[in-house]
Amino acid sequence: MRFTVVGAGAWGTAFALHLHRAGQHATLVPRRAEQAQAIAASRENADYLPGIPLPPEIMVTSDLVAALAEADAVLLACPSQALRETAARVQAALPVRPRLQFALSLAKGLELGTHLRPSQVIAAVLPGVAVGTITGPTNAGEVARGMPSAMVLAVPAVTTEVQAVQTALSGPSLRVYTSDDVAGVELGGCLKNIYAIAAGCVDGLRLGDNAKAALLTRALAEMVRVGTALGARPDAFFGLSGFGDLVATCYGAWSRNREFGQQIGEGRTVAELMSHRRTVVEGYKTTESMHGLCVEKGIDAPILREMHAILYEGKPPARALNALMTRGLKRE
Repeated sequence: MRFTVVGAGAWGTAFALHLHRAGQHATLVPRRAEQAQAIAASRENADYLPGIPLPPEIMVTSDLVAALAEADAVLLACPSQALRETAARVQAALPVRPRLQFALSLAKGLELGTHLRPSQVIAAVLPGVAVGTITGPTNAGEVARGMPSAMVLAVPAVTTEVQAVQTALSGPSLRVYTSDDVAGVELGGCLKNIYAIAAGCVDGLRLGDNAKAALLTRALAEMVRVGTALGARPDAFFGLSGFGDLVATCYGAWSRNREFGQQIGEGRTVAELMSHRRTVVEGYKTTESMHGLCVEKGIDAPILREMHAILYEGKPPARALNALMTRGLKRE
Protein backbone atom coordinates (compact mmCIF):
# COMPACT_ATOMS: atom_id res chain seq x y z
CA MET A 1 0.00 0.00 0.00
CA ARG A 2 0.99 3.62 -0.46
CA PHE A 3 1.12 5.60 2.80
CA THR A 4 1.68 9.32 3.27
CA VAL A 5 2.84 10.42 6.73
CA VAL A 6 2.09 14.11 7.36
CA GLY A 7 4.36 15.41 10.10
CA ALA A 8 8.06 14.72 10.49
CA GLY A 9 8.62 14.82 14.20
CA ALA A 10 10.15 11.80 15.90
CA TRP A 11 6.95 9.74 15.71
CA GLY A 12 6.08 10.52 12.10
CA THR A 13 9.63 9.76 11.02
CA ALA A 14 9.72 6.54 13.03
CA PHE A 15 6.46 5.36 11.50
CA ALA A 16 7.70 6.06 7.98
CA LEU A 17 10.76 3.93 8.77
CA HIS A 18 8.52 1.15 10.07
CA LEU A 19 6.34 1.25 6.94
CA HIS A 20 9.40 0.93 4.76
CA ARG A 21 10.64 -1.98 6.86
CA ALA A 22 7.21 -3.63 6.47
CA GLY A 23 7.51 -3.46 2.69
CA GLN A 24 5.13 -0.56 2.11
CA HIS A 25 5.60 2.62 0.09
CA ALA A 26 6.11 5.54 2.50
CA THR A 27 6.21 9.27 1.81
CA LEU A 28 7.17 11.60 4.67
CA VAL A 29 5.83 15.17 4.55
CA PRO A 30 7.48 17.67 6.91
CA ARG A 31 5.54 20.86 7.51
CA ARG A 32 8.38 23.18 6.53
CA ALA A 33 10.08 23.12 3.12
CA GLU A 34 13.50 23.74 4.68
CA GLN A 35 13.06 20.76 7.00
CA ALA A 36 12.08 18.57 4.06
CA GLN A 37 15.14 19.70 2.13
CA ALA A 38 17.46 19.05 5.08
CA ILE A 39 16.08 15.55 5.70
CA ALA A 40 16.10 14.66 2.00
CA ALA A 41 19.70 15.82 1.64
CA SER A 42 21.12 14.20 4.78
CA ARG A 43 18.73 11.20 4.89
CA GLU A 44 18.39 11.82 8.63
CA ASN A 45 15.95 13.76 10.81
CA ALA A 46 18.66 15.44 12.85
CA ASP A 47 16.19 17.60 14.80
CA TYR A 48 13.92 14.86 16.14
CA LEU A 49 15.46 11.44 15.46
CA PRO A 50 19.22 11.92 15.15
CA GLY A 51 21.51 9.02 14.33
CA ILE A 52 18.92 6.92 12.48
CA PRO A 53 19.35 6.92 8.70
CA LEU A 54 16.38 7.10 6.33
CA PRO A 55 16.61 4.66 3.39
CA PRO A 56 16.53 6.30 -0.03
CA GLU A 57 13.23 4.55 -0.81
CA ILE A 58 11.39 6.80 1.69
CA MET A 59 10.33 9.87 -0.25
CA VAL A 60 10.64 13.15 1.67
CA THR A 61 8.79 16.18 0.34
CA SER A 62 6.89 19.24 1.55
CA ASP A 63 4.66 19.04 -1.56
CA LEU A 64 1.49 17.67 -0.01
CA VAL A 65 -0.38 17.64 -3.33
CA ALA A 66 2.19 15.33 -4.88
CA ALA A 67 2.42 13.21 -1.73
CA LEU A 68 -1.34 12.58 -1.71
CA ALA A 69 -1.83 12.05 -5.44
CA GLU A 70 -1.50 8.25 -5.25
CA ALA A 71 -1.86 7.67 -1.50
CA ASP A 72 -4.10 4.87 -0.21
CA ALA A 73 -3.89 6.10 3.39
CA VAL A 74 -2.67 9.23 5.14
CA LEU A 75 -1.29 9.16 8.68
CA LEU A 76 -1.55 12.44 10.57
CA ALA A 77 1.49 12.58 12.86
CA CYS A 78 1.04 15.97 14.49
CA PRO A 79 0.18 17.27 17.97
CA SER A 80 -3.51 16.95 18.78
CA GLN A 81 -3.99 20.73 18.89
CA ALA A 82 -2.65 21.01 15.32
CA LEU A 83 -4.79 18.16 13.99
CA ARG A 84 -7.66 20.24 12.61
CA GLU A 85 -5.33 22.53 10.68
CA THR A 86 -3.30 19.57 9.40
CA ALA A 87 -6.45 17.74 8.25
CA ALA A 88 -7.57 20.93 6.48
CA ARG A 89 -4.26 21.04 4.61
CA VAL A 90 -4.82 17.43 3.54
CA GLN A 91 -8.36 18.24 2.39
CA ALA A 92 -7.12 21.17 0.32
CA ALA A 93 -4.37 19.06 -1.28
CA LEU A 94 -6.53 16.11 -2.34
CA PRO A 95 -7.07 15.55 -6.07
CA VAL A 96 -10.58 15.85 -7.55
CA ARG A 97 -10.92 12.07 -7.57
CA PRO A 98 -8.73 10.96 -4.69
CA ARG A 99 -7.43 7.43 -4.33
CA LEU A 100 -7.26 8.02 -0.58
CA GLN A 101 -9.30 5.52 1.44
CA PHE A 102 -8.18 6.07 5.04
CA ALA A 103 -7.10 8.96 7.26
CA LEU A 104 -5.56 7.69 10.49
CA SER A 105 -4.53 9.73 13.51
CA LEU A 106 -1.26 9.19 15.34
CA ALA A 107 -2.14 11.93 17.87
CA LYS A 108 -3.09 11.46 21.53
CA GLY A 109 -5.17 14.24 23.02
CA LEU A 110 -8.48 16.13 23.05
CA GLU A 111 -9.00 19.29 21.06
CA LEU A 112 -9.29 22.36 23.26
CA GLY A 113 -12.68 24.03 23.19
CA THR A 114 -14.55 21.28 21.35
CA HIS A 115 -13.31 18.34 23.52
CA LEU A 116 -13.30 16.25 20.32
CA ARG A 117 -11.18 13.13 19.99
CA PRO A 118 -8.64 12.93 17.11
CA SER A 119 -10.80 10.80 14.80
CA GLN A 120 -13.76 13.12 15.38
CA VAL A 121 -11.67 16.13 14.36
CA ILE A 122 -10.49 14.38 11.20
CA ALA A 123 -14.01 13.22 10.30
CA ALA A 124 -15.29 16.79 10.60
CA VAL A 125 -12.66 18.06 8.16
CA LEU A 126 -12.38 15.09 5.78
CA PRO A 127 -15.92 13.89 5.01
CA GLY A 128 -16.14 10.83 2.81
CA VAL A 129 -12.83 9.35 4.00
CA ALA A 130 -12.78 6.44 6.46
CA VAL A 131 -11.14 7.63 9.69
CA GLY A 132 -9.50 5.90 12.61
CA THR A 133 -6.64 5.93 15.08
CA ILE A 134 -3.51 3.86 15.45
CA THR A 135 -2.00 4.01 18.91
CA GLY A 136 -0.33 2.05 21.68
CA PRO A 137 2.76 1.87 23.92
CA THR A 138 5.32 2.91 21.34
CA ASN A 139 8.48 4.93 21.85
CA ALA A 140 9.53 6.52 18.56
CA GLY A 141 13.22 5.61 18.89
CA GLU A 142 12.45 1.94 19.52
CA VAL A 143 10.03 1.72 16.59
CA ALA A 144 12.54 3.48 14.35
CA ARG A 145 15.20 0.90 15.28
CA GLY A 146 12.86 -2.02 14.65
CA MET A 147 12.50 -3.12 18.27
CA PRO A 148 9.41 -5.26 19.06
CA SER A 149 6.20 -3.26 19.61
CA ALA A 150 2.43 -3.67 19.40
CA MET A 151 -0.34 -1.20 18.56
CA VAL A 152 -4.08 -1.11 18.01
CA LEU A 153 -5.86 0.18 14.91
CA ALA A 154 -9.26 1.54 15.99
CA VAL A 155 -12.00 2.12 13.42
CA PRO A 156 -15.80 2.24 13.67
CA ALA A 157 -16.14 -1.10 11.85
CA VAL A 158 -13.49 -3.73 11.10
CA THR A 159 -14.12 -4.36 7.39
CA THR A 160 -12.15 -6.33 4.83
CA GLU A 161 -10.50 -3.07 3.76
CA VAL A 162 -9.49 -2.33 7.35
CA GLN A 163 -7.99 -5.81 7.67
CA ALA A 164 -5.91 -5.07 4.57
CA VAL A 165 -4.57 -1.94 6.27
CA GLN A 166 -3.89 -3.98 9.42
CA THR A 167 -1.85 -6.43 7.36
CA ALA A 168 0.05 -3.64 5.63
CA LEU A 169 0.87 -1.92 8.92
CA SER A 170 2.09 -5.10 10.59
CA GLY A 171 5.52 -6.64 10.34
CA PRO A 172 8.08 -8.71 12.25
CA SER A 173 8.84 -5.82 14.61
CA LEU A 174 5.35 -4.34 15.04
CA ARG A 175 2.13 -6.28 15.56
CA VAL A 176 -1.14 -4.41 14.92
CA TYR A 177 -4.47 -5.43 16.48
CA THR A 178 -7.88 -4.02 15.50
CA SER A 179 -10.69 -2.58 17.62
CA ASP A 180 -14.08 -1.05 16.87
CA ASP A 181 -14.10 0.90 20.16
CA VAL A 182 -12.62 4.11 18.79
CA ALA A 183 -13.74 6.14 21.82
CA GLY A 184 -12.09 3.74 24.26
CA VAL A 185 -8.84 3.53 22.33
CA GLU A 186 -8.55 7.30 21.88
CA LEU A 187 -9.58 8.19 25.43
CA GLY A 188 -6.98 5.77 26.79
CA GLY A 189 -4.33 7.54 24.72
CA CYS A 190 -5.51 10.91 26.04
CA LEU A 191 -5.78 10.05 29.72
CA LYS A 192 -2.54 8.10 30.07
CA ASN A 193 -0.53 11.25 29.26
CA ILE A 194 -2.18 13.10 32.15
CA TYR A 195 -1.41 10.27 34.56
CA ALA A 196 2.16 10.10 33.25
CA ILE A 197 2.67 13.70 34.37
CA ALA A 198 1.33 12.66 37.77
CA ALA A 199 3.73 9.70 37.86
CA GLY A 200 6.56 12.06 37.02
CA CYS A 201 5.58 14.27 39.96
CA VAL A 202 5.89 11.21 42.22
CA ASP A 203 9.36 10.58 40.78
CA GLY A 204 10.35 14.21 41.27
CA LEU A 205 9.15 14.21 44.87
CA ARG A 206 11.15 10.99 45.50
CA LEU A 207 8.09 9.27 46.98
CA GLY A 208 9.15 5.74 46.05
CA ASP A 209 7.80 2.70 44.24
CA ASN A 210 4.87 2.12 46.60
CA ALA A 211 3.44 5.54 45.89
CA LYS A 212 3.92 5.24 42.13
CA ALA A 213 2.34 1.78 42.00
CA ALA A 214 -0.64 2.99 44.02
CA LEU A 215 -1.02 6.04 41.76
CA LEU A 216 -1.01 3.95 38.57
CA THR A 217 -3.49 1.48 40.00
CA ARG A 218 -5.93 4.22 40.95
CA ALA A 219 -5.24 6.02 37.66
CA LEU A 220 -6.33 2.92 35.76
CA ALA A 221 -9.53 2.76 37.80
CA GLU A 222 -10.16 6.45 37.09
CA MET A 223 -9.41 5.92 33.40
CA VAL A 224 -12.09 3.23 33.22
CA ARG A 225 -14.61 5.36 35.12
CA VAL A 226 -14.04 8.45 32.99
CA GLY A 227 -13.89 6.54 29.73
CA THR A 228 -17.08 4.55 30.25
CA ALA A 229 -18.91 7.71 31.29
CA LEU A 230 -17.88 9.14 27.91
CA GLY A 231 -19.18 6.19 25.92
CA ALA A 232 -16.24 3.77 25.81
CA ARG A 233 -16.31 0.09 26.71
CA PRO A 234 -14.36 -0.88 29.86
CA ASP A 235 -12.21 -3.55 28.19
CA ALA A 236 -10.50 -0.95 25.97
CA PHE A 237 -8.64 0.39 29.00
CA PHE A 238 -7.09 -2.96 29.81
CA GLY A 239 -5.56 -3.21 26.34
CA LEU A 240 -2.62 -1.67 24.52
CA SER A 241 -4.01 1.87 24.34
CA GLY A 242 -5.00 1.89 28.02
CA PHE A 243 -2.99 -0.15 30.51
CA GLY A 244 -0.19 -0.83 28.02
CA ASP A 245 0.39 2.81 27.13
CA LEU A 246 -0.11 3.88 30.75
CA VAL A 247 2.72 1.63 31.96
CA ALA A 248 5.08 2.59 29.14
CA THR A 249 4.51 6.33 29.50
CA CYS A 250 4.63 6.39 33.29
CA TYR A 251 7.86 4.37 33.54
CA GLY A 252 9.74 5.13 30.31
CA ALA A 253 12.80 7.30 30.76
CA TRP A 254 12.05 8.64 27.26
CA SER A 255 8.52 9.82 28.16
CA ARG A 256 8.19 13.57 27.74
CA ASN A 257 5.07 13.64 29.90
CA ARG A 258 6.71 11.72 32.75
CA GLU A 259 9.85 13.86 32.55
CA PHE A 260 7.74 17.03 32.55
CA GLY A 261 6.00 15.88 35.72
CA GLN A 262 9.30 14.91 37.33
CA GLN A 263 10.69 18.39 36.77
CA ILE A 264 7.56 19.91 38.34
CA GLY A 265 7.95 17.56 41.32
CA GLU A 266 11.55 18.72 41.67
CA GLY A 267 10.41 22.33 41.98
CA ARG A 268 10.47 23.84 38.50
CA THR A 269 7.48 25.93 37.43
CA VAL A 270 5.12 25.02 34.62
CA ALA A 271 5.69 28.41 32.95
CA GLU A 272 9.44 27.86 32.98
CA LEU A 273 9.12 24.37 31.50
CA MET A 274 6.66 25.38 28.77
CA SER A 275 8.63 28.37 27.52
CA HIS A 276 10.71 27.78 24.40
CA ARG A 277 9.93 24.04 24.22
CA ARG A 278 10.69 22.36 20.89
CA THR A 279 8.83 19.15 21.72
CA VAL A 280 5.16 18.83 22.70
CA VAL A 281 3.96 17.56 26.08
CA GLU A 282 0.53 16.30 24.98
CA GLY A 283 -0.68 15.73 28.53
CA TYR A 284 -0.43 19.43 29.41
CA LYS A 285 -3.21 20.74 27.16
CA THR A 286 -5.10 17.45 27.33
CA THR A 287 -5.39 18.00 31.09
CA GLU A 288 -7.12 21.32 30.44
CA SER A 289 -9.48 19.88 27.85
CA MET A 290 -10.27 16.64 29.71
CA HIS A 291 -10.84 18.47 32.99
CA GLY A 292 -13.26 20.82 31.27
CA LEU A 293 -15.11 17.88 29.74
CA CYS A 294 -15.38 16.09 33.11
CA VAL A 295 -16.70 19.23 34.79
CA GLU A 296 -19.21 19.68 31.97
CA LYS A 297 -20.38 16.06 32.23
CA GLY A 298 -20.27 15.85 36.02
CA ILE A 299 -17.68 13.05 36.05
CA ASP A 300 -15.69 12.58 39.27
CA ALA A 301 -11.97 12.28 38.49
CA PRO A 302 -9.87 13.15 41.57
CA ILE A 303 -6.42 12.52 40.06
CA LEU A 304 -7.28 14.50 36.96
CA ARG A 305 -8.68 17.29 39.13
CA GLU A 306 -5.48 17.52 41.17
CA MET A 307 -3.31 17.48 38.04
CA HIS A 308 -5.34 20.39 36.67
CA ALA A 309 -4.76 22.23 39.95
CA ILE A 310 -1.00 21.64 39.68
CA LEU A 311 -0.69 22.62 36.02
CA TYR A 312 -3.17 25.49 35.81
CA GLU A 313 -3.75 26.76 39.35
CA GLY A 314 -0.23 26.64 40.76
CA LYS A 315 -0.97 24.03 43.42
CA PRO A 316 2.23 22.44 44.83
CA PRO A 317 2.47 18.73 43.92
CA ALA A 318 2.97 17.74 47.58
CA ARG A 319 -0.31 19.44 48.54
CA ALA A 320 -2.11 17.71 45.66
CA LEU A 321 -0.81 14.34 46.89
CA ASN A 322 -2.02 15.12 50.40
CA ALA A 323 -5.47 15.95 49.03
CA LEU A 324 -5.63 12.54 47.34
CA MET A 325 -4.34 10.66 50.40
CA THR A 326 -6.84 12.28 52.78
CA ARG A 327 -9.98 11.78 50.72
CA GLY A 328 -12.83 9.88 52.35
CA LEU A 329 -12.10 6.18 52.83
CA LYS A 330 -14.01 3.61 50.76
CA ARG A 331 -13.86 0.12 49.27
CA GLU A 332 -11.54 -0.49 46.33
